[in-house]
Amino acid sequence: MTKVLLSIHVLAAIIAIGPVTVAASMFPAAARRALAATDAGSGSAVVHTLHRVCRVYAVVGIVVPVFGLATASSLGVLGDAWLIVSMVLTAAAAAVLGLLVIPRQSAILTDLGTPAGSTTEAIAETRRRALARLAMHTGIFNVLWAVVTVLMIVRPGSTTGV
Repeated sequence: MTKVLLSIHVLAAIIAIGPVTVAASMFPAAARRALAATDAGSGSAVVHTLHRVCRVYAVVGIVVPVFGLATASSLGVLGDAWLIVSMVLTAAAAAVLGLLVIPRQSAILTDLGTPAGSTTEAIAETRRRALARLAMHTGIFNVLWAVVTVLMIVRPGSTTGV
């Protein structure tokens, strides 16, 4: 049973978390291009799609920690430090995604309706700053997942010889 749980956990991580990290990473640049376009609709479909991928796969991604906990329980490693750190980092990544990345993407999407040519320099600067913060939060999300992935592979203190 442990192998089945681990397989589902790993597949869910690849299938759910991978698209979120890619779409979230692509969003700031795509939004920057869409906001700079003189045509209000230019590029907005791409940005909307990237945001939708982030939202949908974030919900699907809940499967990853659920099956991760089930796997850890079946292996008897729930109390191991590397797993506790991984769980804390996973919760932090979920918080960054749910509280910072996705809401800021939504805010930028509402701003897409205003063409770049009709904005003042102050609005343009506010947009640039919002996109920079979004890119930073997306980077934090991605780094958290990278650290969790490394912890899952290396498992400090493991007796598997890795």
